[in-house]
Amino acid sequence: MTPVDLLKKADSIGKLYVYEKVGRLNGNVLSVVNVENRTLDFHVHENSDELFYVIEGSFELETDEGLIPVSEGQFIIVPKGTRHRPVVKALSKFLMIELDGTLNKENSGDLYEE
Repeated sequence: MTPVDLLKKADSIGKLYVYEKVGRLNGNVLSVVNVENRTLDFHVHENSDELFYVIEGSFELETDEGLIPVSEGQFIIVPKGTRHRPVVKALSKFLMIELDGTLNKENSGDLYEE
């Protein structure tokens, strides 16, 4: 058991759009990613929920109902089966929690690296 400093982990990645795994929890993968000026395609995760926690910065989550702003220190859970896409303008750093195998090149805008 070792404490994880999410901001330090995100700062150490050095590249945008690269998901770095920082932990596992009950079949879920915790990843950090740095994103700037990026809007992914709409997509759906049919079998699992997805959590976005904003470590630093902010973004908007777009769904069929509109845009939902999410600020630093906040998180949002996207229920399975929900059509969505993140809209990121300024540099933002995220923790994402999702069922192992959920995030992949077919449903993440081709941004995932092991």
